[in-house]
Formats: sequence, structure tokens, C-alpha cells
Amino acid sequence: MHGDLMFRVPRMILALLALLAGPTAALCGELPKEVLDKIDAAVAAAYKTAAAKHPCVVGTGGKLHMLRWQDVDKCLSGADLLVDWDALSRQLQEIRSKGASEEEFAEAVENSLTKNALPYDRVFRVKDEKALLPLTNPVLKHLSPNSLQNQPVIGEQGATVGTFAGVYFSEHAGGGLSGGSYRLAVFQYVDLQGRMQAPPERQLRDYLGRPLFGVLWSRVKSQPGFRLTSEKLTGIAAKR
Repeated sequence: MHGDLMFRVPRMILALLALLAGPTAALCGELPKEVLDKIDAAVAAAYKTAAAKHPCVVGTGGKLHMLRWQDVDKCLSGADLLVDWDALSRQLQEIRSKGASEEEFAEAVENSLTKNALPYDRVFRVKDEKALLPLTNPVLKHLSPNSLQNQPVIGEQGATVGTFAGVYFSEHAGGGLSGGSYRLAVFQYVDLQGRMQAPPERQLRDYLGRPLFGVLWSRVKSQPGFRLTSEKLTGIAAKR
């Protein structure tokens, strides 16, 4: 009996330590599952609202079969406007766990926005399989992380200039009396010589407003392309 007790006491102590450590681990590491589930539910509902008018029918133009950038940009920006960002912000603030830091919660929201991102073929209806998806500011702004990576980037002459290597944001001073500043999403690519490049002077369009670069629709249509951003959320620290 004494021998059995010797084994039972350590097991009881370990169980007690596990109970004591459990809440601490939840607070210091990943958020509790119920909190993550509530975040996902709120974000998924926002995506459902944003996608209410999808898919957008988009045609092509020119010798490169580039998707009409006006329709692409209007579709993405219009979907963003359908979301009630104030209501979503309040909902997320109510969900936030009292023990979660601002950084932990913001990261969880960003992860949920990425997880729920919509593939391009759910956002656009495209008949021309030779089409190019234009790399415009709205396309890049709403791009999900790791999407388009290593995809061939086609230049204005129809030749491959390199492979896609990610998005970064460029700050610009605002003009006019209001001043201020704004952010533009720009991409970088690895050229055919293996060097990292960005569009010259960060220009994504020519003097007529036509996109200078695109990627093959047939190769990227199933990738997560439309990601809601956190920039309009209030009380949630943006990570991107």
C-alpha cells in the first residue's frame, strides 16, 4: 500500500501543477480556443458580407489579355466598402480576452484575416484562360501573405521579367492643402539574373494608366487573393 501511495502522490502533484500552469500558458502563449473561434466567426461573417456581390465578371483587353484593371480594382475596393468596419471593431473588442495583450490579440486577428482570405476564382469570373491578373495597388494591398510567390511576372512587352517575391508598402506625402500621407502597395521580384528588383520609380502603370505588370490567371486563380486588411479596424493594432 505504501508503495502504491509513493506513485500516486507524484501523479497528484503533477496534475495539480498542470492545472496551475494551464491558464498561465493560455495567457502567455496562444489565446484560448474559444477566443480564437469567436474571432474566426466574426471575421468569417465580414468576408461573407464583403463577398455579397462576388464573383465580379471581368473581361480582358489588349494583346496581353490583361484583365480590365478598372473592373478588378472596383471589385476589390467595393467589397471592402461593404464591410461595417465600426461594427466589426466593436465586436472584436468585446471578444478580446482580459488576459490577452494587445499584440497577441492583433496577431490572432491578422491570422484569421489570412485564414479566411478568398481565392481569386471566387472573387472574379474570367473566361479567358490566357488572361493576366494586373498587379495594381488594390490587388497588392489585398493580397494574402505568400500568395503569388515565385509566380512569373509578365512585363508590358509580354515577356517574363522575373518571379514574384512579395509586397511592401511605400509611404507618400499627400498633396494639396490637406497634406498628410498615404501608403501604396508595391511588389518586388527576382529578375532573370537573380537580382531583387522593384518596378522603376515604384510605377505600376504607364502614362495612360494601364498596368505594366501581371501574372498568369491560370496559375494563380486558385490562390487566396482577396484578404481583408486590418487598417480600418479601430482599437486593434495593425500588424501589416
